[in-house]
Amino acid sequence: MKAFLKTVAQDMLAKYGTNMSDIAVVFPNKRAALFLNTYLAQLAGKPIWTPTYITISDLFRRHSDLKVADPIKSICDLHKVFVACTGIDETLDHFYGWGQLLLADFDDVDKNMVDAKLLFANLSDIHELDDVSYLTDYQKAMIKKFFSNFSDDHNTELKKRFLQLWSHFYDIYVGFNQKLAEQQLAYEGALYRKVVNDEDIDFHYKKYLFIGFNMMQIVEQTLCDRLLKQGKALFYWDYDKYYMEGQNEAGHYIRQYLKHYPNELASYPQKDIYDNMSKNKDITYISAPTENIQARYVNAWLKEHNRYKMGRNVAIVLSDENLLQSVIHSLPEEVKSVNITIGYPLQQTPFYSLIQQLIQLQGTGHPQHSETYRLHYVLTALRHPYTRFISSRYADLLEKLEEQKRFYPSRDFLSMDGDEGLSLLFRNLEEQTAEATQSSYNKQLISYLLDILRMIGTQAKDLNDPLFHESLYRTYTLLNRLQELITSGDLEVDTITLERLIQQLIQTTSIPFHGEPAEGIQVMGVLETRNLDFDHILVLSCNEGKIPKGVNDSSFIPYSLRKAYGLTTVENKVAIFAYYFHSMLQRAHDITLTYNNATEDGQSGEMSRFMLQLMVESQHPIVRKTLIAGQKPLRPAYDEEPKTEEVMKVLDDVRMLTPTFLNTYQRCQKQFYYKYVKGLLEPDEIDEDEVDNRIFGNIFHRAAELFYYGFASKSDIQTDEKGKQQLIRPIVITADILDQAMKDKMLVDRLVDQAFREELFKVGNNDYHPKYNGLQLINKEVIASYLRQLISIDRRQTPFTIIGMELVVSDTLNVNTSRGEKQFKIGGFIDRLDAISPISNISERIRVIDYKTGRAQTTHPKDIDEMFSATPQALSKHTDYYLQAFLYSMIIKNSKRYNSAQDPVSPGLLFIQNAGAEDYDPTLKLGREKIEDITPYEEDFMAHLRSLIADIYNPALPLRPTCDKKRCEYCPYAGLCK
Repeated sequence: MKAFLKTVAQDMLAKYGTNMSDIAVVFPNKRAALFLNTYLAQLAGKPIWTPTYITISDLFRRHSDLKVADPIKSICDLHKVFVACTGIDETLDHFYGWGQLLLADFDDVDKNMVDAKLLFANLSDIHELDDVSYLTDYQKAMIKKFFSNFSDDHNTELKKRFLQLWSHFYDIYVGFNQKLAEQQLAYEGALYRKVVNDEDIDFHYKKYLFIGFNMMQIVEQTLCDRLLKQGKALFYWDYDKYYMEGQNEAGHYIRQYLKHYPNELASYPQKDIYDNMSKNKDITYISAPTENIQARYVNAWLKEHNRYKMGRNVAIVLSDENLLQSVIHSLPEEVKSVNITIGYPLQQTPFYSLIQQLIQLQGTGHPQHSETYRLHYVLTALRHPYTRFISSRYADLLEKLEEQKRFYPSRDFLSMDGDEGLSLLFRNLEEQTAEATQSSYNKQLISYLLDILRMIGTQAKDLNDPLFHESLYRTYTLLNRLQELITSGDLEVDTITLERLIQQLIQTTSIPFHGEPAEGIQVMGVLETRNLDFDHILVLSCNEGKIPKGVNDSSFIPYSLRKAYGLTTVENKVAIFAYYFHSMLQRAHDITLTYNNATEDGQSGEMSRFMLQLMVESQHPIVRKTLIAGQKPLRPAYDEEPKTEEVMKVLDDVRMLTPTFLNTYQRCQKQFYYKYVKGLLEPDEIDEDEVDNRIFGNIFHRAAELFYYGFASKSDIQTDEKGKQQLIRPIVITADILDQAMKDKMLVDRLVDQAFREELFKVGNNDYHPKYNGLQLINKEVIASYLRQLISIDRRQTPFTIIGMELVVSDTLNVNTSRGEKQFKIGGFIDRLDAISPISNISERIRVIDYKTGRAQTTHPKDIDEMFSATPQALSKHTDYYLQAFLYSMIIKNSKRYNSAQDPVSPGLLFIQNAGAEDYDPTLKLGREKIEDITPYEEDFMAHLRSLIADIYNPALPLRPTCDKKRCEYCPYAGLCK
């Protein structure tokens, strides 16, 4: 294969020698110039004076005293003209989106040199069509067809509105161009048109060589005509006989241009240059279920036939440039050099997420006119990887927030005693003045973002990471430009639109890679392949919608008028992509095209229409293959864990066997392994929106504890060194005491507030008044209603005696294990221990009460055997709750401290939600029998308990996962266990 540009270089040297200082080479894009320069140097074999390389855009801009206006400023100026011409007081926020459409239409009008006055003619005056002799009959028919849609007979409200808007378009077009010209600015199409209409421009190069063009706008053709007339323009066309014959759309434009712009390579053997599609080619089509699998295939493709050794003769073309990261990571280690022409998307750098998080922190995360922030947004900002460059104390603040759980921390709290970085991060952007406007806030916001970026740049100046510094520079430059537009008054939008603009700018910005372009494997986008030839080419994501790109005809200019006046239509765009597709394959002999065959996530699952066309028309044999995932889905193995010496040592070191310890073993031994043997704690996430079940229960328990402690004297309560309170003398509760307390209507709310402070916000200070969000407020009201319900239940039981609340109890138990008799400490926390009046001729009954805020099951375990069963049916009856209540009751029964009189002990579960009935009794039942005294069940229960503990401490019994897979749905260790 002889590259097209190599033939061009050969011809240039033959015609102009080694001194081409008065030659300008014009390319559609910049990249081809680097390859042509390399070929010139190789073929000359000695120093040469190279020509000047410019793009077609550079050629126009060099001959104009105007500058191309910034796109955002263009829309801002267009908006002002629009309002002035139409009298419609449309805000810039609403105008911005379709302002972009209108600007694109004006650009298209000028690049195709259409008479705007005729195009935007008043539709009500069809006689304006009488003098359009320059139009063909077909064009006139198209225009009349369009105009007929607006006859009075068929008017609708929508048509009236369009007609009203259309009548102003020419005035807007003229006014907009004048406004930009006053500032020495223009949009690209207007600049191009001004250049070709300026007869005084002197094109000072001796020759202009136009190389490898396909579609040229009318304004570009006009420039070529002018240079051709002066004897300065020469043309090198890159095409193939395959699509130049017949009606193949890939050759649509070049077929026309060859008639007017002769080909400089016409004298060369045409078969060598322009008949490469007929030569033997190895073409492979590969379907794949995901984009990622296609990217990963790059590794295997390069290693196959040692393609990675072919250097710059190998190209990997990305139809979807979002695959760049995956492709880079898939390159094999054997690849020594690679040249990437696709810019690295700024959107994929951490600076994009940082800007988003900072805007959200100061917007949604900061209640208006307050000094507080929402915790979720604070945590998100502090956990960003670049926060470490803002303040070295960010980790201290995170730790402090996790300790205290302030869901609405104040600015003073967050600044950590005036830390410079944190004070900047949580800076107040609101001007506390009556004149404060949206514009002033936007200025403050952009200034804030720039200050953050400056601080990051200062703190990270020694960081050896080129991508980091280039990303920082690009982001700073974009925001700085927005600040200039806001300061000048050009950009007056609300913050939501400003945020969208920032997002749009970053999404369309890329960071260029630097390197020797003519060396190594080439990774590029479709547009970069123009004029370049490769022996081996792999095209990824060659799907319909990507090749050709998903073209749309969004425009204010209807299709019939576009067609009539020669403006760009969908057909034009498809023809352009058809040329890109065929030209990048025409000289390659090793071609692989992959496409996504999935029909999900917005994918159509179709190969490109050009691939289908190649199958039908090219006569080349095409191999079809399919990529599948390299790994098979892992099926749950449910592996058991043997009780090794290390496992047994951990179990022997357990200080106290709690009901949770025992119940976890019964529910799932594998979960028991992760939790108690490996010590993997469940994540304790701070969530400002949700009070989970554990926290909800803790708040309720503490509120109930505070209520009953209110009836004790200070001498009745003892506080340990950790601040934990405990009764040292019982409290007698009567109906009168409860009635008197409940006269204070705010008592329950105050107690719940205090419980929230201690259990959720982790603040013991009663002067701290937490600010509840919506869900927290709902939870507070629910807990308050539960506490009132509890008090109502207790009143029916009066008189009774509170012996203890949140009580730590324990006992020792001797168990015969496979390793001999061992003594274990068993125990835990009792929510409430009380004693009630005589029932069934028993002098007094001690109750072990466990509060439950969930709903009770309608069925109960029928016996002790079922209580120790791990079947789904048994566990659905709250057998784990029963085991806990029974265990605590056994400890209290044998306790000299709490039951010296050997009174009956009764286990109870108080389900608050089910406690509304007058005869509600929390006493547990086995079957239908209430357990008013635990003694008859003691022997059976203790035998089962000893058997359970013996199993746990038996090294011969491995730890097996549960057979009930429903439990895995909510298990925190499911990701480990599979």
